[in-house]
Amino acid sequence: MTTSKNMHILLIAGTRPNFIKISPLIKEFNKHKNISYTLIHTGQHYDLQLSDIFFKQLNIPQPNIKLNTQGETRDIYIQKLKEDIKENISKQKYDLTIVVGDVNSTLAGALASKELNIPVAHIESGLRSFDMDMPEELNRIQTDKISSFLFTTEPQAKQNLLKEGIDIKKIVPVGNIMIDSLLNNIQNIDNSNILKELNIKPKQYILSTIHRQSNTDNKEALKQILTTLIQISEKHTVVLPLHPRTEKALENFNLKELIQNKNIIITKPLGYFEFLKLIKETICVISDSGGVQEETTILNIPCLTMRENTERPITTEKGTSILVDNDYKAIPKYIDQIDSNKWKHAVTIPLWDGKTAERITQYIQTL
Repeated sequence: MTTSKNMHILLIAGTRPNFIKISPLIKEFNKHKNISYTLIHTGQHYDLQLSDIFFKQLNIPQPNIKLNTQGETRDIYIQKLKEDIKENISKQKYDLTIVVGDVNSTLAGALASKELNIPVAHIESGLRSFDMDMPEELNRIQTDKISSFLFTTEPQAKQNLLKEGIDIKKIVPVGNIMIDSLLNNIQNIDNSNILKELNIKPKQYILSTIHRQSNTDNKEALKQILTTLIQISEKHTVVLPLHPRTEKALENFNLKELIQNKNIIITKPLGYFEFLKLIKETICVISDSGGVQEETTILNIPCLTMRENTERPITTEKGTSILVDNDYKAIPKYIDQIDSNKWKHAVTIPLWDGKTAERITQYIQTL
């Protein structure tokens, strides 16, 4: 292909992090008359706040194809979604499929495209937690194996891929597209009224999110996390936006009453601007999210990551995150350090500069 040849690209997304990552890409594609795209929304995040509001805030056009695939287990869901995607794209010609991140939609989209002989590009390739009990880890590895172009966010990702036998010619360091979204929208984030709506002030609250299955599906782990948040709330207001999976777990385990506390503000899932505003103005974040580790690093906000491992080690090496493992009782001690201004500061990470979508677009036009 040459830079003047028309390209028709298939974009596949299904979750909040996916939407955040495709937004800068769509913005960049719109600058090039020779690039057209078809957007598939797999429907993996069906909640209005986890989907529609992100499309609106991030200026993502309505999807060309919207699916509503259901599956009782991960494997069944991915298989069904793969077939649904194939059925919807088999009659059209695509030059490239782009998938992002590590969710089930990522793998299903890659598999569907591979079976139809459409080259696959994976954004965020090579990230590894080395925890095979994580569904996301399985998705990452399998997606990378069948991708023709592997766009990486950090140097360790490239090394991981090389160790797995991936051809170095397929690996393209481009930076972190999540950061593109953050920097592109910083003014809208600053203008959010979420603090006023929640009646809180900057640097007078702690933000927490819980959504990983290892935490939400384990009653004892979830109870320990909530108990820790209650302890923290004795000194600091805690803001806790509830992911649908977490809300369901609280109901199933009869734990909802445990956090009926005047110093714990529970919210529904928030929009992108609102959530990033809360991150930007918080004392620290207590979370099990991968993306939040990156966002807090760029915003230089302390992040206590409730996980045993991370696929984003650069956020602990050069960023503001630490892994607290399952040692939830240590979290209040870490907060004391943060309150005493004894926390590490982030350093500049190469290519996390807001130009990742531009680099990806330039690269695919040389194929």
